[in-house]
Amino acid sequence: MLQSSLRLGRLSPRLSSAVGPNNVRNLHHSLHHSLPSSLRPFSSLPAPAIGSPIKSSIASITDKSQFDESNAYTSDLLKELNSKLDSVRKGGGDAAVERLRGRGKFLPRERIDMLLDPGSAFLELSPLAGEDLYGSISVPSGGVVTGIGSINNTLCMIVANDPTVKGGTYFPITVKKHLRAQTIAAENKLPCIYLVDSGGAFLPMQSEVFPDVDHFGRIFYNQANMSAAGISQVAVVLGSCTAGGAYVPAMSDETVIVKGNGTIFLAGPPLVKAATGEVVTSEELGGGEVHSKISGVTDHLVENEKDALMVTRDIVGNLNVENGRLASHFTVQEKDAVKIDYEEPLYPPSELRGVIPVDPKKPFDVRKIIARVVDGSRFHEFKSEYGTTLVTGFASIKGQRVGIIANNGILFSEASLKGSHFVELCCQRKIPIVFLQNITGFMVGKRFEHEGIAKNGAKLVMAVATAKVPKITVIVGNSFGAGNYGMVGRAYSPRFLFQWPNAKTAVMGGEQAAGVLATVKRDAIERGGGEWSEEEEAAFKQPTIDKFEKESSAYFSTARIWDDGIIDPADTREVLSLSLTAAMQEVGDTRHGVFRM
Repeated sequence: MLQSSLRLGRLSPRLSSAVGPNNVRNLHHSLHHSLPSSLRPFSSLPAPAIGSPIKSSIASITDKSQFDESNAYTSDLLKELNSKLDSVRKGGGDAAVERLRGRGKFLPRERIDMLLDPGSAFLELSPLAGEDLYGSISVPSGGVVTGIGSINNTLCMIVANDPTVKGGTYFPITVKKHLRAQTIAAENKLPCIYLVDSGGAFLPMQSEVFPDVDHFGRIFYNQANMSAAGISQVAVVLGSCTAGGAYVPAMSDETVIVKGNGTIFLAGPPLVKAATGEVVTSEELGGGEVHSKISGVTDHLVENEKDALMVTRDIVGNLNVENGRLASHFTVQEKDAVKIDYEEPLYPPSELRGVIPVDPKKPFDVRKIIARVVDGSRFHEFKSEYGTTLVTGFASIKGQRVGIIANNGILFSEASLKGSHFVELCCQRKIPIVFLQNITGFMVGKRFEHEGIAKNGAKLVMAVATAKVPKITVIVGNSFGAGNYGMVGRAYSPRFLFQWPNAKTAVMGGEQAAGVLATVKRDAIERGGGEWSEEEEAAFKQPTIDKFEKESSAYFSTARIWDDGIIDPADTREVLSLSLTAAMQEVGDTRHGVFRM
């Protein structure tokens, strides 16, 4: 069963079937002829086959024992991942779910599944956000479910509050996740559908969610500006919509409300009584009939959630947005329903679970990953003999042309210059770039500083920072130091960033950090005439190693939304394909800053 960020659109029965090459190979088919040229960041859709298949001597699994060891290791990591995902999908606990059911309401993922087109995929984002952030307070999925799916043949960003998690109130991580969803929607011009069921801000943490630039108010700022930019905002009020949260439906282009359950008010009955002495029920104050018949805040009054979601599908059908032509990329077609316009990889994507050695210090050829991700395992490599620790080239993923930049070792000046050159090519041709990140950093030392590693590395950082083509990053191993920057880490605004469960992100490795601190400590002791035994040094270093091990883990990152989700390596091709589809829009011209020569 597929348990990572990608899942089928309905809870039953299709979710019980694994998503793989055989039953989603038709997600992408002939859309090129129906797309206006302004929506094509690629040279064509579907892209013609280019390049030769990667040599089998490079792409094949040659060390069976190492593969088996890595595959077993990844399987254990996936068991942990799936266990965590199963847990957060239960929401805020049995009692909260039972209360929800008692009011004729559904869980957020059930609501989403009813909203999506039958047989379509849902790319859920950051499902493990909020894990272990607030001590004894559990906030599964950060209290909100977000993701991209097809509604009435239109790709949309969906933001669904989880009322079983502290009444759907907003913790700091809830705000961050909501804002991240809006950022993705704005960048990729996706209509936003808000399934609202929230008590507003989590009051015990009000100072961390209310006043700052990236706090609660930014949600409404984003709504206003997206609407002004022609990106539709639709709200479905399924429960409480209190205080500042009342502005979600009030600032939406079109709003649906459920009679009896949906309420909208700036101040609830207790606050109204405290402030004015007026005694009023929630329904009298801001129920569905009030806002549909008297205030005009809402546009559609419905009897139940199912009706609300069906009306929402009709609303989306009337948005008249161009990306409706792209939604079929998310649709699982019947076998042989359409002509298949791309080749499957020559090597099973499932083998990606065993490609990377368990020991991160052990080298492997990143082309093994590329061969299991791209169409026909075909790769038109660029500068294959130069700067060989960075692999660059063109390929297609589900018929969509991409540039690929992948680490194959530490970054030297030559690799940095090669990467900069390749980024310029992709920007000139308006081809999106996929970054496969497994980097410990740039090369250091006297010789390399003299050769200009700082300025040459800066060229790569400059190039990726200013590139206007869609950038999608997958961290398949380490992401350390400035290498994170040059390979488009979170600070460089990739459209999407996903991690494999073995990924580690930190300023440097734990042993290196401990070594630096130990050197400083030893020098200080020796300057004072003292001595420091090996045992004392080891005891000093261990806490730093442990701290870095914890803080560099994929789970530490994803809990803080430093990524858009941890994925099963075997799903990399599917997730990249759907991410590229969502990013398919007009691409602006790139202007680089001053390159220091």
